[in-house]
Amino acid sequence: MKQALIIGGTTGMGKATAQELLKKGIEVIIVGRADKNLETAKGELASFGAVKTMGVNLFDMNEVKVFADSLSKELPNLKYLVNAAGYFSPKSFLEHTEQDYDIYHNFNKAFFFITQSVVKVMASNGGGSIVNIGSMWAKQAIKATPSSAYSMAKAGLHSLTQHLAMELADSNIRVNAVSPAVVVTPIYGSFIEEAKIEETLQGFNAFHPIGRVGRPEDIAKTIDFLLSDDSSWVTGAIWDIDGGVMAGRN
Repeated sequence: MKQALIIGGTTGMGKATAQELLKKGIEVIIVGRADKNLETAKGELASFGAVKTMGVNLFDMNEVKVFADSLSKELPNLKYLVNAAGYFSPKSFLEHTEQDYDIYHNFNKAFFFITQSVVKVMASNGGGSIVNIGSMWAKQAIKATPSSAYSMAKAGLHSLTQHLAMELADSNIRVNAVSPAVVVTPIYGSFIEEAKIEETLQGFNAFHPIGRVGRPEDIAKTIDFLLSDDSSWVTGAIWDIDGGVMAGRN
């Protein structure tokens, strides 16, 4: 059975992607912190197929290294990777602390070295497909949501996507990214009360030319496509899934 690894698969877009892959008969391994979210996600996804969980603190590079080194043994049939973990908390540039900066860029550091190990497994399996979840903020600054360190990190992830697409093509590994705008997920919980995220984000409906904010499944369906052989001639792409934001403004 083919295996898919989703880093940050306990909530939001990562979890929605896991559901899409499970419905195809792919075994999915979701990675998150070893907390209740991991077990809750496993319980919610179990009815769709074979799902496993692995607890890893992405901010602890010792844990990341142990995890990455275990992949060849633990996941020998690994064909798909989604780097979905994230954090978002708008703050002005002048208020950013070193800790704020590190939160965003440590995600990329973990992605980088986990992906390195994943690629070795994929190459030994004849190839695979990787999708990174980037962000519209990496392409377009929004004054209402100042996010310099976050956007810098996401722009780096976009760039990594293109570099890996070039380097790994000879190993039959495709690497793409999606670039969402405002999507209703728990990522906004750092500055919006969780029970009010849905209601609050409706205020951004008109920001998107299509007239609504995104849902996790909007992004998951495109990630599913980019992972699949249906997109076998697509690599190094950064897909805008943003309700038309990058096309223009209402």
